[in-house]
Amino acid sequence: MSSVPLTKFGAQLLKDELHRLKYKDRPEVVNAIAEARAQGDLSENAEYDAAKEKQSFIEGRIADIEGKLGAGQIIDPTTLDAEGRVVFAATVDLEDLESGEKVCYQIVGIDEADLKEKKVSITSPIARALIGKSAGDVVGVQAPSGVREYEILDVRYI
Repeated sequence: MSSVPLTKFGAQLLKDELHRLKYKDRPEVVNAIAEARAQGDLSENAEYDAAKEKQSFIEGRIADIEGKLGAGQIIDPTTLDAEGRVVFAATVDLEDLESGEKVCYQIVGIDEADLKEKKVSITSPIARALIGKSAGDVVGVQAPSGVREYEILDVRYI
């Protein structure tokens, strides 16, 4: 498995989810399976089937998170020195050259991307266009409505 970039915050979110899955959700589903089993005939027991399906999901998610954390390269943006270039975990202030609208995004890992929080995935079109650029550069980003141009106003490592 290749290295998975995670911000320090994103890694903590995954650790918190893993803890919840292992110590809260997993025991609850084991109890639900035991209760459903106690009802007798398992061949037509919807509660048993639902609990087993939930257990399968939980175990799969635990394995997924453990894999990501095991292969994770945790990056603390406050320790970066990329000489003003846009890199993973950087916070970038942009201006849409057509509308004049100013936006600010942090480039993060896939699991922590949240547009409401102004966090965009490293795999997103805007992040791919920004990586390696510096303040003052203009980048074109392919959007559904066509190419949009943004000027990079500032790059911060916070």
